[in-house]
Amino acid sequence: MRRRDFICILGSVIAWPFGVRAQQPLFPVIGYLSGRSPTDSADIVAAFRQGLNEAGFVDHENVMIEFRFAEGDFDRLPVLAADLVRRQVNILVATGGSISVVKAKPVVPATIPIVFAMGGDPVKLGIVASLNRPGDNITGVSFLINGLAAKAVELLHDLVPNAAVIGFLINPKDANAASDMEEAQAAADTLRLKTVVAHASTESEIDSAFTSFIQQQVAAIFVEPDAFFMDQRKRILEHAAQHALPSVSQLRMFAEAGGLASYGTSITAANHQLGDYTARVLKGAKPAELPVMQSTRFELIINLKAARKLGLEVPWMVIGRADEVIE
Repeated sequence: MRRRDFICILGSVIAWPFGVRAQQPLFPVIGYLSGRSPTDSADIVAAFRQGLNEAGFVDHENVMIEFRFAEGDFDRLPVLAADLVRRQVNILVATGGSISVVKAKPVVPATIPIVFAMGGDPVKLGIVASLNRPGDNITGVSFLINGLAAKAVELLHDLVPNAAVIGFLINPKDANAASDMEEAQAAADTLRLKTVVAHASTESEIDSAFTSFIQQQVAAIFVEPDAFFMDQRKRILEHAAQHALPSVSQLRMFAEAGGLASYGTSITAANHQLGDYTARVLKGAKPAELPVMQSTRFELIINLKAARKLGLEVPWMVIGRADEVIE
């Protein structure tokens, strides 16, 4: 063998392992799956990063984060989850609506841990065996925002006591749609309010829902805290303003965008806890042995600016209970 050929072969043998290693991730990879859009996820992504950072993990320093956003199209979630699995992520984080973890869990193999933040009941939705012992490869943070639909309807009644007919805007594709409807309807029945239910999972169906509300003389609306609706809150609130319809939901972003009020647990606080729980799993904790954390920071937001536009006088007892008042 000629010396030059031997050197070339030797060079290939030496270089090959380094080429293989170069293709491997230098740090653990977090697959981040959300049902929402990246624009409307800025606050919760920041809260998640902060939770990770405080636990010692910084993106592009000792961990990598691969983001996938369904942008309200829930049918894309299994495809995006499968893409992250192919990416060989070390852990999958599911947030941006309960539907994210509902759609991801059947796709993700048992070898990849799942950590979630969800507003629905993870036991009722079949995500975990119990809150104390989740089982399988999954755990997370439950902020039970969808368990507050009745409180939101009661708040709407306190703010608009003369509204005899209220509308429910519900996304039938949301994992919590049935339970939200049941709780909201029970509260309306107790208050002896007539209800009009409109289902929507597309922009055009939101438009049609408001046409139905007006035709049936709805005087105020409850908007389900669905990821798609929160991404579309500007459209929803433009319709509400056009027809002078007071509206409430359970996420503060709804009140901040111009809704009359919101009451629920803090979604940013829950996603901060999600970052901490993700860090625990990265450090070796087994998801099956980490109890589902329950976020208990509740907040009532009243938008007085929206009330004035609607010509409503907000009762002082409601203002007194508020955690924040938007002037």
